[in-house]
Amino acid sequence: MTVGAGADAEPAAAATALVPVGSGSYDDALPPGATGPADLNGTPVSPKVTDDFEGPAPTNEWWSSLIFQRYPDNPYGENLYAHPATYRPHSEGLEMGHPSEPRIVADGLKYEFPHTADLSLGAVGLDSPDTRVADSGDWTVTARWEGGAVLDVTIGQGLPFAHARTDGGDAEVSFTAAPQVWHEDGATVGVTVNGNHYALFAPTGDAWSRSGNTFTAPTGGGGHYSVALLPSPEALADFAPYAHSAVTGSVVEYDYDEAGATLTSTYRVETEALEGDTEGTVLAMYPHHWDNSDDEVPDLAYPSPRGEMRVALGTSFTTELTAHGILPSLPTVDSADHDRLRLLLDEVLAEEEHFPSPGDTYWDGKAMGRLAQLVPIADSIGHTEARDELLGLLKGRVQEWLTAGGDRGLHYEAGWGTLLGYPDSFGATTELNDHDFHYGYLVTAAATIARYDRDWADEDAWGGMVRMVIDDVAATEDGAFPRLRSFSPYAGHGWASGHAGFAAGNNQESSSEGMHFASATALFGALTGDEELRDLGVFLHTTQASTVTRYWQDHGGETFPDGFDHDVVGMVWGDGGDYRIWWDGGDEEHYGINYLPITAGSLYLGHDPEHAGAMYTSLVDRLGREPEIWRDIHWAHRALSDGDDALGMFEAQWQNYEPEAGGSKPHTYQWVSTLAEVGTVDASVTADTAHYAVFSDGDGRAYTAFNPGASPITVTFSDGTELEVAPGTLASTVGEGGGGDPGDPGDPDPSPSPDPGEGDLGDGVLHAGSGGLSAAPPGTEGLITVPDAGGVNRDGTPPADAVVLELEGVSGTFTGGTTAFSLPVDSGGSVANAVQVRVEYDFDGDGTADRVETHRYFATDDVPGWETYTQAPGPVTGDFADLDGGTVRLRIWSALGSADSVVRTGPEGGATLTVPFTG
Repeated sequence: MTVGAGADAEPAAAATALVPVGSGSYDDALPPGATGPADLNGTPVSPKVTDDFEGPAPTNEWWSSLIFQRYPDNPYGENLYAHPATYRPHSEGLEMGHPSEPRIVADGLKYEFPHTADLSLGAVGLDSPDTRVADSGDWTVTARWEGGAVLDVTIGQGLPFAHARTDGGDAEVSFTAAPQVWHEDGATVGVTVNGNHYALFAPTGDAWSRSGNTFTAPTGGGGHYSVALLPSPEALADFAPYAHSAVTGSVVEYDYDEAGATLTSTYRVETEALEGDTEGTVLAMYPHHWDNSDDEVPDLAYPSPRGEMRVALGTSFTTELTAHGILPSLPTVDSADHDRLRLLLDEVLAEEEHFPSPGDTYWDGKAMGRLAQLVPIADSIGHTEARDELLGLLKGRVQEWLTAGGDRGLHYEAGWGTLLGYPDSFGATTELNDHDFHYGYLVTAAATIARYDRDWADEDAWGGMVRMVIDDVAATEDGAFPRLRSFSPYAGHGWASGHAGFAAGNNQESSSEGMHFASATALFGALTGDEELRDLGVFLHTTQASTVTRYWQDHGGETFPDGFDHDVVGMVWGDGGDYRIWWDGGDEEHYGINYLPITAGSLYLGHDPEHAGAMYTSLVDRLGREPEIWRDIHWAHRALSDGDDALGMFEAQWQNYEPEAGGSKPHTYQWVSTLAEVGTVDASVTADTAHYAVFSDGDGRAYTAFNPGASPITVTFSDGTELEVAPGTLASTVGEGGGGDPGDPGDPDPSPSPDPGEGDLGDGVLHAGSGGLSAAPPGTEGLITVPDAGGVNRDGTPPADAVVLELEGVSGTFTGGTTAFSLPVDSGGSVANAVQVRVEYDFDGDGTADRVETHRYFATDDVPGWETYTQAPGPVTGDFADLDGGTVRLRIWSALGSADSVVRTGPEGGATLTVPFTG
């Protein structure tokens, strides 16, 4: 099925109310009454950047309080946790410190390494009204102060150096207490203050002079200096060669080797030699870096909120991680009660409301994600009616979000370079919060649709808008969106707050929803044949998998400090970790917020089954009982360490528990029953595909792989096992994974093609289906969702979101008859809805419609049940002629109404179009 015309997904410069992108569209003006990025008082704010700043404004960074002024009375920014150094901007420059000892606060619920200033970088005479962002990289930022003098300072995660440039004022470094000077050699001074060690580096020949606790050096116009945080005074010799190798940028480069199941990431800094010819700098690696790196690490280290940071020297370091595979779904095992699964699926479909009202980007997203998980389950047990009905529901809601002008949709905010969804929640528009959390559900729904309808996901159909959504979160190239907005590549995870306006820095609560976005991106890329997009998803997923259990669950025991008596944190903060979450939830929610949503992309939580089991035991011990809130989330997590136990709990309670909002009984049952049979994740075995999983029950292994492509593949596992996987299917040595639409496989050995359209018209009765029009009826029943009219009158004018069904390349002789059609339609209980049809004939296939018939609309009633819409001729342009390699096109849209309608397809009683031609 194709809808509308193709369009570039780059936002248009002209101010128009609606910008089409393939079958979808976005608004470039805020909806009436809506608010975009704003300060604490609700006043709109613009990015706080210098005149020479280039590109969209990065948000959701560790340093974003520099660019997003959340507090009207603070034009400078909040505490900045770069690790190992911390900073705070003010009118005269930038405080710098190094909290080396943790504090346990909030009655033991939080550990923190709070910023405490040791010194301040400045310039003589500087008194700036604000701090602005001049430039940024993947984990570095350059801030600028202007007033009496000009000061630029570049800082970054993992950078012990702060590089300053001055204009109109000499270098000035002021200490908060009397420093102990232990090295003084003209342009280089080594000091200790508050127990921390620093080196001040001025240009050669520009000696530092001291007055009280302040040091100055005659850098003047166009000058520079640097301040380095040292692990010890003895480290001065290691740091001194890089004193004038100023960092100017940072970038992560990744390479995914699918055949070798490895992700290689290189963390590279760009530097400029302001003196001499030294390149590179000092890089302090987080534990998830040095634990997966072969780069030589000198005996230099710092404490940090993430554990010990170890130093590497040079322009870059490289990590190598195992890519453990991302599946779209789990197989359904034979031992599961398929009749019960069918019953549970039907109960979901029988619910009165499948989506919240009015719905917003998050809660609508969870509802879409919930239904998306059920599609492959229904398919795997042969319940095709449920599968197709679920797909119809998903298409309808996803298309609503991807089409501007209705009750819900997306707005491109050019000033910030972001895509905002309305209605919104949790500050997603006003604070630019949580875009990966919210949009991950929409991408999951889109990937599920693409699995069963590849045409739907084409760039010129709905794929263009889906890619805009992905780019808003994790763009990798310059364009309409900042690079990797919701993923901090050096930290190895995302940051939730768009503005980072907290004393504790930025925060990340639901790491699992960040992982959910990553897996959805990988799958959408694979299903649409875009390896770059798939590799981006693999990079996001694999990198975060190396940080989530380490920093949120203390896997390895080296992250949480002594005295913090919790096994998990609900939130990671710039300054530490907090057991609490953003609402007054119970212990089940404190643990579960970093598990949900449970999908086949959640298997990373079970890469170490022993650790997963320890987390479940920790929660039970804390509660003194089994979980009662979000119990399905915890049963699913329990299954990663003990499937039999999880299945037993489900069996005992499945009839009387309330699923978590994004979960459902059929999904939980399929999950726990599958893992009860196949065992736990076996991360010791890899495969030569991006989409696989291996399980072990102690007696043997179960192998699963998904083939998103259009040709058969043989997946080879690292233990020598081979698995044949048909196009578009999930294959498993245990259970049934279901199929999908494999797309166009091409023809590696083409034979002569028949004459255009030979036999394609049959008797002139064409059947509607998800793939378009065909002389052969579909094999199973299905539904086509017709998006609502948004409450406006569209009589006679097909909109961008019209459903378009085509049959191309057909030839036939005109019989002298007329066009006829029969469409079973239903608008449920909605009132004032009307569906309309246009039939177009392109007789020679040149792309121009030679005859256009617009039929009068059909007003549906408000009683659920099928009604038959037949031809009702209205305006007609053009005369009939013979078809010679031509196209027959059927457009269906809502002329009136505020509710979606559906059209039934199928082998009997499905929608048909009868054309007056013989083939």
